[in-house]
Amino acid sequence: MTGGDGTPMVGIVLVSHSAGLAAEVVALAAAIGGHEVRLVAAGGTDEGGVGTSADKVAAAIEEADAGAGVILIPDLGSSVLTARLLAEPDSVVVADVPFVEGTIAAVVTAGAGAPMEAVLAAAEEARSFRKLG
Repeated sequence: MTGGDGTPMVGIVLVSHSAGLAAEVVALAAAIGGHEVRLVAAGGTDEGGVGTSADKVAAAIEEADAGAGVILIPDLGSSVLTARLLAEPDSVVVADVPFVEGTIAAVVTAGAGAPMEAVLAAAEEARSFRKLG
């Protein structure tokens, strides 16, 4: 998708061991941050089990890519390895961020039309958000 001025927006892919978890975080982030951002879930194995699929993640990257880059947000373990396998310098980057909070921060920032570096920085800042003072 593109921002209000026609420039492409950063896309975001959630890489999770669980298709359900990825889909629900997409729904939450879209409800909070808006539906303009290309936010794609890539969860579970090709057979529908728990795990990750490089093929699912590659397809999600294609779907999310609007020309401004794609940020991959993995949940844990092998999803991080899968994301790193598909990373490409300057166009597809892996964010080391909390899965839910980082996603929401990234979506809100991407929806404002920010470039990939700013979207990544906003997601990384979510690591320091405190829930209790």
